[in-house]
Amino acid sequence: MQNISDRFLKYVSFDTQSDPGSDTVPSTDKQWNIARYLAEELKEIGMEDVSLDDNAYIMATLPSNVDYKVPVIGFIAHFDTSPDYTAKNVKPQFHENYDGGDIVLNKSEQVILSPSYFEDLLLYKGQTLITTDGTTLLGADDKAGVAEIVTAMEYLIKHPEIKHGKIRVGFTPDEEIGRGAHKFDVEKFGAEWAYTMDGSEVGELEYENFNAAGAEITVHGKIVHPGYAKGKMVNSMLIATDFIKSLPEHEIPQETTGYEGFFHLHDMKGSVEKTVLQYIIRDHDMTLFENRKDQMLKAAEKINKQLGLEAIEIEIKDQYFNMKEKVEPVMHIVDIAEEAMKSLGIEPIIKAIRGGTDGSQLSYKGLPCPNIFAGGHNFHGRYEYVPVESMVKATQVIVKIAELTAQELKG
Repeated sequence: MQNISDRFLKYVSFDTQSDPGSDTVPSTDKQWNIARYLAEELKEIGMEDVSLDDNAYIMATLPSNVDYKVPVIGFIAHFDTSPDYTAKNVKPQFHENYDGGDIVLNKSEQVILSPSYFEDLLLYKGQTLITTDGTTLLGADDKAGVAEIVTAMEYLIKHPEIKHGKIRVGFTPDEEIGRGAHKFDVEKFGAEWAYTMDGSEVGELEYENFNAAGAEITVHGKIVHPGYAKGKMVNSMLIATDFIKSLPEHEIPQETTGYEGFFHLHDMKGSVEKTVLQYIIRDHDMTLFENRKDQMLKAAEKINKQLGLEAIEIEIKDQYFNMKEKVEPVMHIVDIAEEAMKSLGIEPIIKAIRGGTDGSQLSYKGLPCPNIFAGGHNFHGRYEYVPVESMVKATQVIVKIAELTAQELKG
C-alpha cells in the first residue's frame, strides 16, 4: 500500500472538473483523460472484465478465490471534481509529521490552513498531510476514494492468501453535479450491494443522506432609461432580493447541522431586466423536504400577486433521495463495514450525510450502497487536504470488508 500517495498524485494531475451547464455525459471532455487512464491501470494490476462505456463509466472484476458461494459486492468512487472551484494545474504539497500548527499554503497570497479555523486538523498531528498550494482544490473528493479502491484491489491480487468472493469496482463521472449514477448500469455491475468510498473523516460510515432538489428562479423585469423610469421600470434584482428575504433567514448551510435542512443560494446573476437565482434544497425528512419546495413556490406566488404580474418563474427538479429507506432492510451490509473498522482499531462514526453520494441514487436503482470514509477534508476549495494515513486506513477497510464478507456470508 506504499504506492497509494503516488497513485493519488497521478490522479489529481488530471483536471476532471464537471459542468452542470452541459448536457453531455460526461459533462466535460477532459474527464475522458482519467477514465481512459484508469481503465488501462485496472488491466495492468490484473483486474478482469474491465470496461469503459460510451459515457466514461468504468467497471472491472476481481474474481473470487474461494470455492463456495459468496455474495458479489462492489466498491464505487467518482473521478470528477467540483465545478465550484478550479481543478486545473493542481500542485499538491506534502507536510510530513504535521505539528498541529498553521500551514502556509501560499505565502504570496497569504493562504493559511489553520487549526484555529479547521479544528479537524488536530486529529492528524504527527501524520503526513497532502494539501493544495492555495490556488486550486486538491481533488481528494473523490480521487482519494478511487486510489483506495485500486490500491485495495492490487493488494488482494498480490495476496491471494486473503480469501474473498467476487468483487466489482466502478468509477463514475459527474457525481459532483448530481448525475454520477444516472447512467450507471446496476444490472451490468451485478453486485448484491456496494460501498461508495466518498466520505471524509476516518471512521465515517453513512447510510442516511439528504433528500435533494435544485431550483432555478428566473425573475423578469423591464429596463427603461432611469431618468424616465417612474412607473415604468421593473428592477428584477430588487424583486429577487425580496424573494431571497422571503425564505427562512437562518435555514442556510452555515447555520444548520445534523439533520437540519436548508435552502442554499449558490449562484446569482442579474440585471434590471433579468435575474436568475440557483438554489439547492436539502432535508433528511421527506415531509420537510416537500414543504421546503412548497415554501419556494408559495413565496413566488405571493410576490407575483403583490406586483400584479408574473415576474417570478420557478423550476424545481428533484436530484436524489435519502438512501436510508433502501439500506435499512439489509442492515447487515452496514454491520460488516462497522465490524471491519473495529477489527482495524478504527472507531466507526455512524451519522447522516449532509449531502449525497452516488450511493443514494444507486440504492434507489436496486444497489444498496452505504458510504465509507475516504479521508479528505474541506472539499471543493483551496483548503482541501487528505492525510496519507487516512487513505491507507480506508484501503485496509476495503480489504477487510472483502475478507469478512467471504468469512461470514459463505454458502
